[in-house]
Amino acid sequence: MVMNMKILWLCNMMLPVVGMHLGLETSPKEGWLSGLLNQVLADDQNRIEHLALAFPVSKGLLAAEGLSKEETSILQGSLECQGKQVEYYGFYEDTARPEVYDEALEEILQELLDRCAPDMVHIFGTEYPHTLAMTRAYNRPERTLIGVQGLCSLCADAYAASLPEGVIVSKTFRDVLKQDSILQQQEKFAKRGDHEREAVKNVGHITGRTQWDAYWTGKWNPKATYHKMNETLRDDFYTERWDMQKAQPGAIFLSQGDYPLKGLHYMLLAMPEILARYPEAKVYVAGNSLVKSDTLKDRMKISGYGKYLKKLIRQMKLQEKVVFLGRLSAQQMKEQYLRSSAYVCCSSVENSPNSLGEAMLLGMPCVAADVGGISSLMVDGVDGILYQGFCTDQPLSLEQIAGNLAKAILRLWGDSAALVGYCENARNHAKITHDGKANFEKLMEIYRAMLDAPQQ
Repeated sequence: MVMNMKILWLCNMMLPVVGMHLGLETSPKEGWLSGLLNQVLADDQNRIEHLALAFPVSKGLLAAEGLSKEETSILQGSLECQGKQVEYYGFYEDTARPEVYDEALEEILQELLDRCAPDMVHIFGTEYPHTLAMTRAYNRPERTLIGVQGLCSLCADAYAASLPEGVIVSKTFRDVLKQDSILQQQEKFAKRGDHEREAVKNVGHITGRTQWDAYWTGKWNPKATYHKMNETLRDDFYTERWDMQKAQPGAIFLSQGDYPLKGLHYMLLAMPEILARYPEAKVYVAGNSLVKSDTLKDRMKISGYGKYLKKLIRQMKLQEKVVFLGRLSAQQMKEQYLRSSAYVCCSSVENSPNSLGEAMLLGMPCVAADVGGISSLMVDGVDGILYQGFCTDQPLSLEQIAGNLAKAILRLWGDSAALVGYCENARNHAKITHDGKANFEKLMEIYRAMLDAPQQ
């Protein structure tokens, strides 16, 4: 039996604990990873003596640390967290162009591995080139675990999300300048999907959360062991509960809407039917506004998708009915959930969106497209309402999907007794799915099984 194991986590970004140590501001995204880190460090029975974190950093940060002259420069250090030492390794990767695979990254990660010498590597996500580079550099499938988040390969297939052909092929000044039209964005996801599939083929262990991700990763790598493991959410969402009396009537909340995959256009097209019954209805969208055009600079920065959204808002007279909230912290997100009368996930594809888990955990009324892995998180007619959304095999028209969405929201709000039941069931279901203790114990079980298995 292996004791005192050393595990290297490969993350998509610098965790806040490292950022604070270096005096840097970090992204609030993937906040659940910080919670998992705290659990690992707080548990003295888990046999993890050493934990190391690896993550991409900018050239500017490396230069500031005097490391930019070496091709394989790595930002290395350690910090104390909960009385334990945590090593960290920052390496350069062009995360602004995740569709580009640079083989030099393999050399950098090989040096990182030589310095760290882990007993196993846990990779969080398949979306970036560093995942494939790490599987090649480490080259120990039986000691490599990939945690599936989204699946770029399937995102590529659903990216255009029923958009009219004219919108798909359109290009604004911004799109030409950045080489980032809707078609080009779709092509980038396809390239990322190529890297993703190869990375999955290179590992012996995979964690996932839905029947959907189990099916696709099993198809790509039938030899790998698939471990079902749910995700623990950010701490903020375990403490409060949605209250109908405190919610704004007709307020619909979308956690994202900044690219076609998230389906904001479906929501806009659904609004006239909803407003006919509930004239107070209003859509609130977290994230930056794609339709902002107050200045010449704003107009020059608008994307093809943003231009289309702006056209829909104008045509359907929704100018006072759509509010972009900007980037929100976890606390601000929670406050918006609690003041809304429905959470909606109208994406063309999703695996297991944390935003849906957060809404369910708060006991909110939820409506979601029955796409990807959604039905593994939420049971239709029990936890909320699922509607038929985008499907590559049996495609519905844009108008049909928008109509399905409108009818789902009207059904949700049209039966207050059923709505109360949905909220109660959603909360109870999410408390099981996102049980931090159970999820942590499952992860430790996976680690033990991998480290105790005979080496190939």
